[in-house]
Amino acid sequence: MNRFIPVDRQTDYLLPPSVDDWLPEDHLARFVVDVVEQLDLSELTRQYAGRGRKAHHPSVLLSLLVYGYATGVFSSRKIERATYDSVAFRYLAANTHPDHDTLATFRRRFLPELEGLFTQVLVLAREMKLLKLGTIALDGTKVKANASKHKALSYGHASRVEEQLKAEVKALTERAEAADRDEAGDGMDIPEEIARREQRLAAIAEAKATIEARAQERDDAEQQAYETKQAEREAQRQAGTPPRGREPKPPETGPRGSDQVNLTDEQSRIMPVTGKGFDQCYNAQAAVDTDTVLVTYVHVTQAANDKQQLAPLLTGLAALPPGLGTPRHLLGDTGYYSAANVHQCHSHGIEPLVAIKRDAHHRPVFERFAADPSTPDTDDPVAIMAHRLATQAGRRLYALRKHTVEPVFGIIKQVMGFRQLSMRGLDQARGEWRLVTMAWNIKRMHRLMAA
Repeated sequence: MNRFIPVDRQTDYLLPPSVDDWLPEDHLARFVVDVVEQLDLSELTRQYAGRGRKAHHPSVLLSLLVYGYATGVFSSRKIERATYDSVAFRYLAANTHPDHDTLATFRRRFLPELEGLFTQVLVLAREMKLLKLGTIALDGTKVKANASKHKALSYGHASRVEEQLKAEVKALTERAEAADRDEAGDGMDIPEEIARREQRLAAIAEAKATIEARAQERDDAEQQAYETKQAEREAQRQAGTPPRGREPKPPETGPRGSDQVNLTDEQSRIMPVTGKGFDQCYNAQAAVDTDTVLVTYVHVTQAANDKQQLAPLLTGLAALPPGLGTPRHLLGDTGYYSAANVHQCHSHGIEPLVAIKRDAHHRPVFERFAADPSTPDTDDPVAIMAHRLATQAGRRLYALRKHTVEPVFGIIKQVMGFRQLSMRGLDQARGEWRLVTMAWNIKRMHRLMAA
């Protein structure tokens, strides 16, 4: 008795197979196609001139990229290979095989249009009754740039190498003059050696100019902060109150020896990363809805600090379509705290719950269940927020932050495998981060629909 299913790779199909039969009904690839087909891709299609060979439709290329990022396949070459090897990718490509250059060009060309598509996905989630903004949690994560930190050049080292190269050029020039008088040569191609050093000198000069421009921006910001502090202290003196603390020192101007620029991606920055010291990174921001864990806003910055990233969030939320609703609460860790940020949230009609200081873990049981403090008699938004964070209801609401936005970053980096950007430059980093989070949203919507 034969106990095994017969294996027959030679018999042809009587009828042509249909790609629609290749996947289960609830497969993620089917959902990606359904979502992309409901998006308005006119901004993409109108940019095709219609000359030459027929192009792959943007809906096909976008579906491949979204599904690729959602499942950890980011390389255009791997996506091309998957259209042959993977049933899901074959289904997405409708049994066609876009080459890797087409996929890479499409991704690079249409990154600016992803902002509108990201919002369209949110609107679609609202129409599917999966999203209505209420409480959002904001946080940032460092994403490795497509550049090595060992390719960074500091201003001090650049100056030393510049002096060395200039001395070598001078010595080579003198050697060339001596060689003209002495016919016996040593086999050295002196003009080539001089040209190589002059090329390096030009690259170093360009790098130093970039560092000096950044230093000038920093000097302007530090000077403005210094003048603001001096004005505040002078106002206190005129009011009869001696200012507390030491007198602020004038900022030091000019580039510092430790100032760096990366020769591979000069717009990336050295940033502290968890458990690894420092790396060449961008700071990727995301605001996540606490009810559905959908990302509602994304932003990428070159600043390692998060304090200045709350204002762009408020501007971005105000630009969302009215049908998505208006957030009632904004949760953020202590990295986003400043009195100015609290006032900005109130001016936008959002109640902030931003940690003022780091709280100790595992608070004593009697402190956790203590009665709420009395409401302060003040209109100061900072005092009102501090009281709200001290209440049991406020602490429960703030506790949503750590199991809302941080798991999203963990899943994107560990499950989806997105730990490093594929493209270089700030604009490209912003577009790729938007593509990653849009893939996360579609993947999350698929799970919500299944639930």
